[in-house]
Amino acid sequence: MPNENIDSITGSPRKAINKLAFPTIFSMLLMFLNNLIDSFWVAGINANALAALGFITPLYLVIIGLGSGVGAGANSLISRYVGAERFEDANNAVVHAFILMFVVSVIVLIVGIFFLDDLIILLGAGSVSTYCLSYGEIIFFLNIVFLAPNVTSSIFRAEGDVKRATNPLILTAVINMILDPLLIYGLNLGIFGAGLATVLASFAGFVWMLYWIYVKKDTYFKFNFSYYKRRLEIYKEILVVSLPAGFEEIIFSLVAIILNYLIMVTAGVNEIASFTIAWRFISIIFIPCMAIGIATITVSGIAYGARNWENFNETIKYSTILSLAVTLALSAIFLIFAHPICELFNVQANNFALVNRAAEILQLLVFYNFLIPFGATAAYVYQGVGSGFKSLGLTILREIILSMAFAYVMGITFAMGVFGVYLGAIIGMNIGSIIGFVCIWIFNLKFKKEVYNIKS
Repeated sequence: MPNENIDSITGSPRKAINKLAFPTIFSMLLMFLNNLIDSFWVAGINANALAALGFITPLYLVIIGLGSGVGAGANSLISRYVGAERFEDANNAVVHAFILMFVVSVIVLIVGIFFLDDLIILLGAGSVSTYCLSYGEIIFFLNIVFLAPNVTSSIFRAEGDVKRATNPLILTAVINMILDPLLIYGLNLGIFGAGLATVLASFAGFVWMLYWIYVKKDTYFKFNFSYYKRRLEIYKEILVVSLPAGFEEIIFSLVAIILNYLIMVTAGVNEIASFTIAWRFISIIFIPCMAIGIATITVSGIAYGARNWENFNETIKYSTILSLAVTLALSAIFLIFAHPICELFNVQANNFALVNRAAEILQLLVFYNFLIPFGATAAYVYQGVGSGFKSLGLTILREIILSMAFAYVMGITFAMGVFGVYLGAIIGMNIGSIIGFVCIWIFNLKFKKEVYNIKS
């Protein structure tokens, strides 16, 4: 039966998105702040260590993305079950999602054991491979501490329990901030200390989740194997969203890898170090779209499962407008204050030229995310209704076919150098975002006809 949390996300889409999104924005800002803090403290080691962090971070984000993918699949299916008032099926889907998460964790562990060296060489990070391995090995070997909290928080969001979905992430960020300087410099562990701090902080957040689930036992959905009734269609429904969603996160990481390569070819390793700093802030600009999008998966899934077009339509419009407003505000702040923001890194890096260049890159790349709220809304709504491969297709079109292709053509083919790489990525991203929104709006109109034809 529904409870207060469930009722709060099945009513007004605006209220539901606000309830789910804003705490998530805050927690995700803190999580991305972890990346900035890692970069801040690692910059004090040397420029090679900072460049290595830039190379290895996409692989770390792939692991996070796999957890987000399984979480998105579980969130989408559970939300649709909630909308259709199939609560027993929702409980069963929770256990199915955790089984899939453990399978993914084993696969990542195997990749880390046998192929991490090769991946680092493939990324073009051979000159800083020692630093990459020091940070990357512990991340791959203990990947379960990243996957499990990601999936669990997605399930909490599906039941409308936003505090339990976000508070452990806040704890994780705070602990990482404290541990970074202690382990990197206090215990003289270097870049390995940054990786260890990330692992320990994430584990602490998950322990808090386990306390609610197995000690207090007061979560709405039960994480208990006794509720498990194996149904292949549930695995299929989760995978239909989670595989594309996971690949989307991999694509985001692939974009960083391709940009690293193009930047290396056109400008060299020092530009990579500066880009690493700027890209951290660009990622922060995208956080509102991600947080609002995660909320949109839940709210659009509930509306779609209930065959409620009015709520579905309002979800699309409100999600887009809210994402756009916050994105433009953050972009303006970083455009105006790029230099003082980036100069914070000079405290550790003691390299004014590197930091000044990072500010110049940031001022250009704020336009990279300008129209992405349109494309992000489309992708997350498709995930919400269970059309994960359509979401993946739009992401591939936006991020790879258009953004990276334009970057290559303008930077390499037209010999515009690193400026052409950045400009091409910006142009392609914005064109792809508009195309994505057109697609989801067409889907919205088709859903309207479908609902009213049934009612008539």
